[in-house]
Amino acid sequence: MNETVRARLAALRKEMEKEGVDYYLIPTSDFHNSEYVNDYFKAREYFSGFTGSNGTLAVWKDSAGLWTDGRYFIQAEKELAGTGITLFRMQEEGVPEIPDFLCEHMKEGQTVGFDGRTMNCQAGCRLEEKLGGKTGLGIRYDLDLAGRAWGERPGLPVHPVMLLPEEISGKGTSEKLREVREKTAEAGAEYLLLSKLDDLMWLLNIRGNDVECNPVALSYGFVTPGEMYFFIQQEEVTEAFREYAGANGIVIKPYGEIMDFLKAYDYASGAGTGKVLLDKRNINFALYKALGGKAEPVEGDNPTEKLKAVKNGTELARMEEVYRKDSAALIRFIYWLKHTVGKEEITEVSAARKLDGLRRELDGFLDLSFPTISAYKENAAMMHYEAVEGNCKKLAGEGMYLVDSGGQYMGGTTDVTRTVVLGEISEEMKRHFTLVAVGMLQLTEAKFLYGCTGRNLDILARQPLWNLGIDYKCGTGHGIGYILNVHEGPQNIRWRYTEEMKEAVLEEGMVLSNEPGVYREGSHGIRTENILVVRKGEKNGDGQFMYFDTLTYVPIDREAIDVRYMQPADRERLNRYHAAVYEKTAEYLTEEERAWLAEATAPV
Repeated sequence: MNETVRARLAALRKEMEKEGVDYYLIPTSDFHNSEYVNDYFKAREYFSGFTGSNGTLAVWKDSAGLWTDGRYFIQAEKELAGTGITLFRMQEEGVPEIPDFLCEHMKEGQTVGFDGRTMNCQAGCRLEEKLGGKTGLGIRYDLDLAGRAWGERPGLPVHPVMLLPEEISGKGTSEKLREVREKTAEAGAEYLLLSKLDDLMWLLNIRGNDVECNPVALSYGFVTPGEMYFFIQQEEVTEAFREYAGANGIVIKPYGEIMDFLKAYDYASGAGTGKVLLDKRNINFALYKALGGKAEPVEGDNPTEKLKAVKNGTELARMEEVYRKDSAALIRFIYWLKHTVGKEEITEVSAARKLDGLRRELDGFLDLSFPTISAYKENAAMMHYEAVEGNCKKLAGEGMYLVDSGGQYMGGTTDVTRTVVLGEISEEMKRHFTLVAVGMLQLTEAKFLYGCTGRNLDILARQPLWNLGIDYKCGTGHGIGYILNVHEGPQNIRWRYTEEMKEAVLEEGMVLSNEPGVYREGSHGIRTENILVVRKGEKNGDGQFMYFDTLTYVPIDREAIDVRYMQPADRERLNRYHAAVYEKTAEYLTEEERAWLAEATAPV
């Protein structure tokens, strides 16, 4: 593979030379800044060999560099070995960001190029601003050089869209459009430009299948006071959706016409203001440039993002039901694993296949919500490790196994992680496991005033680990979609402030993950993840108090719990949670599985 990567980079450099480009950037993204992308868009993976879901490749004449975050340091180091690509560990001391790196290394008269459709607008503007401060440096954002150098590139995915009836969505498209137009006007704009796929799917009550594990269709939206223009591949439009679109003021147009439409549209017609609301985080740089000088951009959040994040009563009721069944599937898997390991061959791949199969048996199953992370022993130290056939570990009756998984159902999107004891483990592992559980449960039972963001609460999960001088290189929680992306915003739980990651007040009905962990390279990885719903509590003279309800009901492995690292309140939290686990899931299990669960959830 390393020689293959070198050959691909050589082909790319030839295309760069033809265009007079000295540095070329390849982000991970598709045209919509999606976290997971279809094979057509995996140019960064094709030219680097790095398979993680986040990172940017920079290529120049005699070298190349890959920038990625702490979730992927271990994985990237392994996958880049022998490729000649240098790993740049983002947010580590002394590691420059890409714009700073380019400013330092580019010489007068040199040009940096990229495909502006795959560059986040915020990142493109920052790059333009940085390089604009140095004379004699050029930017080309209209170059898909990766596509030119990519032999036998896959085609764009095409799948018919599916309509969600209102009994599943809980709210009709006409009502959603009315709310979106009101929010757009409140932001001081007349038009709204949308490119974020899950926002578009939510707004139109449709789902697709163009991105792995995310039920979305490649599309763009342009909302005016009277109409919504929806750009989508024509092969994906069903007769049912065409009728639905006509009834809701939606004008369907070909996917590839978005750029020409934006360049030609008369933004100031009649009494129009010409102001277009857009979220720079969630449109690509080429779209932004297509507005030219004809429209007046109004920067702000997509109103669809927050409206989508606050789940309605129908959505929450269906999610609660889905999570009980999904939790039971994971319980059945853990029961099988503990009773089978050492008796027959189980690999990381076959274990994942077993769990995926149990989910597929559930009513309403559509797909996985992300590829199952199945990691044994030291492989679990890589947060987003992916086991592949022929290059994976065999499980044995010792150590710990981590599985992070979820499903897409007609009624919800699930995400859950458990670390399972398969045999003897060290005292250090028990201490780490226990303190992860303590932090997770401490956050679960938080009471907080309305107005808090996830940054106010993150310390509850990290404190037990920080007390030992341990940290995990990721956030504690992310939003969860409804039959949509397993990662959604704007809500999150993290301690670090960055300009790119906006904070959001935690609103009633928001759904978030709660997943602290410990990752020790070469030894072990531990993560315990539940999904929470924000609820309103009591209101008094001090304000509106909020709390979390739990959606996930899967036992936390008592074999790794060491009560010496728990306070009485910690033990009470664990026992309350385990009592609820049995109550919520026992009806979905066999008699043997119930008997095991009763033991697994017994008080400590």
